[in-house]
Amino acid sequence: METLKTIDDISLLGGHAALDFVNTIDSRGERWGPDFLTSFGDLVGWALRAGLVDRSEHNVLLDKAANNPGVADAELEKAKVLRESLHRIFSAEAQETPCDQHDLDHLSSACRLAAGQRSLRKGKDGVIWSNAPAMSMTAIAERIAPLAADLLISRQQRRAVRICQGRNCGWLFLDQSRGGHRRWCSDKTCGSAARVRKFRAERVD
Repeated sequence: METLKTIDDISLLGGHAALDFVNTIDSRGERWGPDFLTSFGDLVGWALRAGLVDRSEHNVLLDKAANNPGVADAELEKAKVLRESLHRIFSAEAQETPCDQHDLDHLSSACRLAAGQRSLRKGKDGVIWSNAPAMSMTAIAERIAPLAADLLISRQQRRAVRICQGRNCGWLFLDQSRGGHRRWCSDKTCGSAARVRKFRAERVD
């Protein structure tokens, strides 16, 4: 019997939390899905794995969700709408096409909501942004949005975002390869599968 993969099993291959958030859909290639964010608990569990919340915040958010399931469901759907806007924005970058202004406006709005939860403080290597404790179920989206915006506007100082060329994949990732021509989210999975298909096709020919 095949064991279904869950949010706890998926790899974090994007090279950035905003891209890993977009990649919470198993496939964006020839088929779509499944979606690993099936509950607010999945969203909180992913945020813990991605380092967006700590264990204490994780527990607080789960308690709030348990006490307010309707609000939790609504916040999950809002987070998923943000996720799809980010997918379109960064896919447009990868394809070197203009972003849709509606998606940029959505991200801008999310960043404005997040601004009240951030403050500047001195860190080990200089001044850094610091998040207020995650006490609201909006906290995860409020932490993702500014990270995504910072990544978006830093295009000239970083490697490009790519779309995995694996069959039934379509995940996004920062291309950190030396030559800047990486094709796969993971060489061990999508890259290996592509090489196997190529080898079999050559044998048939």
